[in-house]
Amino acid sequence: MALAFELDPAVDRALRDGLLALWTDVSNAGGAVGFVPPVTAEDIRPELVRHFASMDEGRTRLLVGYDEAGTVAAVAFLTLNTHRLMRHWLWLYTVMVHPRYQGRGYGRDLMAAAADAARSVDGIEAIRLTCRGGTGADAFYTACGYKEVGRVPDAIRVAPGDDRDDITMLLPLNRH
Repeated sequence: MALAFELDPAVDRALRDGLLALWTDVSNAGGAVGFVPPVTAEDIRPELVRHFASMDEGRTRLLVGYDEAGTVAAVAFLTLNTHRLMRHWLWLYTVMVHPRYQGRGYGRDLMAAAADAARSVDGIEAIRLTCRGGTGADAFYTACGYKEVGRVPDAIRVAPGDDRDDITMLLPLNRH
């Protein structure tokens, strides 16, 4: 089974609830997506609302991967730069694949779909993202073609005494 990806889907209650459930499940499984377990959907809701507000302002685009039942199984947010000297690249935020689908290649599929989505945005030449050190995410992104371009040691405090590096990665988009 392959995921079906949609860029800029209509946001309705089912999508909102699916995003909240995905983000909660990924966070509680230890995913490095802005929270430390345990969390509830109510903990995550304000951050999702901020993402929706950015979408409403035209600064962020939503990429969703649906499983064969139409359930939200993967997601990434593509955020445009507002700084006039940095409008040739965008940020990829909150990249998630549901834990039940991890290890099946869906993460790579999501990253390929995100690159395709970024290529569809006029003037975009690269994608930047950050990830939390110590999770293996940097190795995954490297396998997807990203290069590490910066690292801030101990910038992320997961818990007292558990500080992680904030790793910046870049994917140049080759236009053919």
